This record gives sequence, C-alpha cells and structure tokens, in this order.
Amino acid sequence: MIIRKPVVAGQFYPSSSADLKKQIKAYTDKKALPTDVIACLLPHAGYAYSGRVAVETVSRINIKNTVILLGPNHTGFGAPFSIMTEGAWQTPLGEVRINSNLAKKILDSSKYLEEDSLAHEHEHSLEVEIPILQYFQSKDSGSASHSQSHQSEGSGSASDFEIVPIAFLSDDKKILEEIGIEIANAIKELNIKDSVLLVASSDMTHYEPQDSALRKDKKAIEAILELDEEKLTDCIERLDISMCGFAPVITMLKVAKALGAKNGKLIKYETSGDVTGDMDSVVGYAGIVIY
Repeated sequence: MIIRKPVVAGQFYPSSSADLKKQIKAYTDKKALPTDVIACLLPHAGYAYSGRVAVETVSRINIKNTVILLGPNHTGFGAPFSIMTEGAWQTPLGEVRINSNLAKKILDSSKYLEEDSLAHEHEHSLEVEIPILQYFQSKDSGSASHSQSHQSEGSGSASDFEIVPIAFLSDDKKILEEIGIEIANAIKELNIKDSVLLVASSDMTHYEPQDSALRKDKKAIEAILELDEEKLTDCIERLDISMCGFAPVITMLKVAKALGAKNGKLIKYETSGDVTGDMDSVVGYAGIVIY
C-alpha cells in the first residue's frame, strides 16, 4: 500500500502527537457545536498563523465518513488535475486511508483528472488540514457530540474517516467547473451524498498591507458566501486577489451546489498581521462553511 508520509510536520505543525494535540486544543472554541455541512473552506498556512481560523471552523463541523480534499498545487509537480485513488496519508495522529471506491469512481467519470501521486508528494495544502480533521473526528461516523469529539482528541493509529485527495495546478475555470460536476455525479451515483464532506484549501490575499487585504478579501468572501463562482472569478480578476486556492474553491462551490447547498457562513477571518503585529505585509485566512 502506498503511504504518503508527512512532509511539513515539524514545520507547519508539530511533529509529535502530544504537541500537535496541545496546539489544536489551544485554538479550539470550547462552546462550538458541530453541525452537518456540505463543504468548507480552510486556510493552509502554518498553524501559528492560520491554525486558529482552521480549528475554530472545523470545531463546528461533523466530520463525515469521507472527506474530499481539494487544494492548490504550489510545487508545480505532477498533472494539472491530480487525484490519488489508493493508499493512505500519514500524520503524527495516525493514518487516513484513501476511499478508493469513490476516488476511482471520480477518476473513471472525469475527462480531466489523472491518477498522480507526484503532485501530492511535497504539497502542503492538503496535508495540513488532515490532523485538524483527525482531532475532531467522530467515533460514530459524524453523529458524535462535540464533547465526545473532544474526549477522543484524535487518539488512535487509524482514522475513522477516509479521504480523496485532489490537487489543481491549472486555473482553467471551465474545466474546474466540469470537474465539480463530475465529482458531484460520482457522489450521487454511489448514493453517498450525506456521508461526504468537501474541504477546499486556500489562503486569501498574500503579502499586501492589512487594509488592502481586508478590502479585497471581503469581496472574495462575499462571493463565496453567495455560492457564486462567477462573482468570485470576477473579484479575483478585477481586484487582482492573490488567493492561492481559487481553483479548488471554484470546484468546491460547483460540487456543493449540485449536492443541494443553499447558504454559506463565515466562521472566522484573520490575517498573519493579527498574529505577528506586522501589518505591512500580511496573508489573509478565512474559515467558511457551506450548507
């Protein structure tokens, strides 16, 4: 079995299980109540910078049986649209297996996705989301209470959910939307709509002054909350927003709407400047749920 080893443990997040759980716990909103959602947007920077946004968002989500992870390909390696259909991903909290049945169904029905592990080998955008999902995983496939998920604290060597990792190197909007329809159709054909969670991994504006980042990201977030990929595309182009996960968000919105999504909610927005105090060059982070 292919085991995808962690490549940013010890850099983006702690490499020891105990330290990793401690950091996630410190960011957790203890009063949050998890609910069923269709999809979410999570940031993917180092936990010191974007961890609070990601954790507070995931703490409000019931982790379903399968999580489709959609992320940008920062490395440039691999196919333009890459999916892994076999194996497992390893983190300090254990291994998460790939849902081969769903992944192969998506691959077989797609004109664009290619079986490709190279794109994922050194890419961090999906890896950093997995430990947070593991920490909050439910022991009974998504119906456990918030207190129960805290009690588990990501314990165990194998996770109770599976993943489908997909990375995007291309930003061809038409193809991204078509992939979204292909993913949605595969989910419908397998009749597993209620047991799949979509996670789009993206940071927002990169390396601009705080005021500029806030202004631009507000417009992009509004488009996402309206589930309007056309409006989001327009905002990205018109305002020159350096949102690295624009591609996976387009696909996520297309899938979510095909599965019945009607609303979006911003859980938290921060910038790196809110953490470091440096407001001259910040990166924006948004946590959004789609339901």
